[in-house]
Amino acid sequence: MKLGLNLHGARLSPDYLKFAAQAGVTHIVAHFNRYEQGVAPDAMAQAGGVGPVLGDCSDDRLWTYDDFAALVAMVRAHGLEIAALENFSPKFWSDILLDGPEKRAQMEGLKQLVRDAGRAGIPCIGYNFSIAGVWGWRRGPFARGGAVTVAFDAATFDSDRPIPDGMVWNMRYRAARPGVPPVHVDEHALWERLAWFLRELVPVAEEAGVKLAAHPDDPPADSLRGAARLVNEPAKYDRLLSVIDSPSNALEFCVGTVQEMPRGDLYDAIRRFARAKKIAYVHLRNVRGKVPAYQESFIDDGDIDMARVIRILHEEGYDGVLVPDHAPEMTCPSPWHAGFAFALGYMRALVQQASAAPAPH
Repeated sequence: MKLGLNLHGARLSPDYLKFAAQAGVTHIVAHFNRYEQGVAPDAMAQAGGVGPVLGDCSDDRLWTYDDFAALVAMVRAHGLEIAALENFSPKFWSDILLDGPEKRAQMEGLKQLVRDAGRAGIPCIGYNFSIAGVWGWRRGPFARGGAVTVAFDAATFDSDRPIPDGMVWNMRYRAARPGVPPVHVDEHALWERLAWFLRELVPVAEEAGVKLAAHPDDPPADSLRGAARLVNEPAKYDRLLSVIDSPSNALEFCVGTVQEMPRGDLYDAIRRFARAKKIAYVHLRNVRGKVPAYQESFIDDGDIDMARVIRILHEEGYDGVLVPDHAPEMTCPSPWHAGFAFALGYMRALVQQASAAPAPH
């Protein structure tokens, strides 16, 4: 198993790549989206006072081969490799998600993006087919010792508050239009849209040598902001994989999110999907609680037995990348670095421990 790290925005830089290499990381999961930048002044109020409000992507241009090639070259210059690109800009596929008039044109753009990514040497693109996206979190001193992390509690806000026009995934892809009714998407419609997306894009990804890796819904509620949730229990991962049988139709397996699900067993799901060779890469973080209320925690301090998770992956022959997708911020001059250094060190030790034991035949 390989150790990875998520980097985005200003953190896709030489200094952060040096930090990654020093921590034992060999692979980077890159985010081109401009999280928490360019947020409209009323964005948090529109979101009901909860977040994350990720930003404004209304002027994004489609990422190209040159963008990907420059990223790969920068990462390799520090002795690292790209494991995946994570999350399309909502600007690129808003009408695919919303079944709008531009969905076919947007699909052609995604096809070219996938071809360019494969040509540049990016082997995987993680995505979350979701309207509301990640929403409902509150930041606070919820982790051990008062470390800052995020929590979700459906009792503390209006989870049915509609999504403002011109936004998906808590990012604004165009200006709001007055008088437009809020988005409402039921489960049947959402799965129909996903099926069309996969049947159009997976064959292109397979030809380009790229895996499309589906992230489950976080928070894994039944619905959020008037929109159904797609993968909010492990069995729905099976349903997603059944849409089209291809090595390019794969999973971004988020251990923390699956643990948050009120239905299904985390350890059984890890074993089944690892054995089926359907896990493209793994998000590794710990949590306490399940929907409708949970808090993210330090990697060694939640409801998940992380040693058991790594042992199962080892037993099933998983040799892909493990990424600490989130980490609590520690009280020190560099909270982000300290939190991720702790997580990476713990993960590295677990991998070394599991690797020292022979895998069963």
